[in-house]
Amino acid sequence: MTPLFSLEATWSVASLQELCSGGDASIQTGPFGSQLHASDYVEDGIPCVMPQDIRDGRISIENVARISEDDHRRLHRFHLRQGDIVYPRRGDISKRALIGRREAEWLCGTGCLRIRPNTSSVVPSFLAYYLSHPDVRAWIEGNAVGATMPHLNTGLAGSIPVVCPSLAEQKAIAEMLGALDDKIELNRRMSATLEEMARALYRSWFVDFDPVHARALGQPPAHMDATTAALFPDSFGPDGLPKGWREEPIIEQASWVNGAAHKNMHFSRNPEALPVVKIAELKSGITSGTKFTATDLGAKYRITKGELLFSWSGNPDTSIDAFVWPHDDAWLNQHIFAVRENGRAGKALLFAMLRFYKPEFAEIARNKQTTGLGHITRKDLEAFPVRIPTSDIARSFEDRIEPLFKRYQNCLYGSISLATLRDTLLPRLMSGELRIREAEKRVEEVV
Repeated sequence: MTPLFSLEATWSVASLQELCSGGDASIQTGPFGSQLHASDYVEDGIPCVMPQDIRDGRISIENVARISEDDHRRLHRFHLRQGDIVYPRRGDISKRALIGRREAEWLCGTGCLRIRPNTSSVVPSFLAYYLSHPDVRAWIEGNAVGATMPHLNTGLAGSIPVVCPSLAEQKAIAEMLGALDDKIELNRRMSATLEEMARALYRSWFVDFDPVHARALGQPPAHMDATTAALFPDSFGPDGLPKGWREEPIIEQASWVNGAAHKNMHFSRNPEALPVVKIAELKSGITSGTKFTATDLGAKYRITKGELLFSWSGNPDTSIDAFVWPHDDAWLNQHIFAVRENGRAGKALLFAMLRFYKPEFAEIARNKQTTGLGHITRKDLEAFPVRIPTSDIARSFEDRIEPLFKRYQNCLYGSISLATLRDTLLPRLMSGELRIREAEKRVEEVV
């Protein structure tokens, strides 16, 4: 077979179908709708991997569907195994995920394609990285069935040409790229921990009023020095708030700038063009599908690294959220607010506040939901009250949360650097242009 890119090494090339033959290796679609209905899903059961669960080469369980044990047994031929690779069959067919130990025995859901390689021919983790090669992804998209909604079927998947170094070389390449992904995952977990710490502190001070309750009982507030504790009152007013506190609409705590409505005439591949940030970019970063524009729509629509953004339209559970933009300058698209300091609250406090109230925002959006989408309006923000303490308490909170927020940002920025390094090394390793020893030196320089 002819490879999809130039090879610098004398490696063989085989079709994916050849690599998924023998034993129980196969390329297989998930169950059709007649085999698994929407009414079969249960709240507490065995996870069923759907296309929307495939994110960043891994399986997200944030909103994963579940099935009963009876249905799991009935659909045994669609079980997943460690080393399988799953694809969506429709839509964004270039994304894929490698099944790990955690997902073993979960179900390959409706709308997915399961690739089970023969491990005597190819290392599964190497194959997963190979399938993320930009030229391979472009080939899949270019050969997909359907113009408006691309489809991936077993025949197309089976015809993908795969470069095959020796198993030892495959393992070494996969381990190197995997080590970078492990560091990215470690950063993700650390950022989640830091965010939870910020949310817990916000809840304690601004929602549950723990320090005030402790002082009312004549006790020192937990995990708080005496100087900070003295800033809090020891009683509540008739409005239920700590004495000296008040409520204000969240919209007054920052300047909320909605993005511009970019049109086709704006988009450009000029070297000086900047990416247009839509909700997809907030979730997945800048990808091959990102549009760029060199049109200057005004300074207020230009965002910079570290800006706080709030997406106010989309799926209430997955799109209504606050984000820190971790890339360089870009243009802000409509349906996203840039949340900028106006002197009332610092960025770290605003981020903790927005992330803490994410469930409430999702519920507001869900109540206005049409065709699966919801939204948050300025009127909603004007009607959404938050608790405002005295200025000295606010400053004390900022002093505590700022280091957490900076570490959170550093995790994001570090992951971007690692992902860039991985994506730079991957095509060169897959072609044999760069060998493992040289790649290891480059990784050491960055990490």
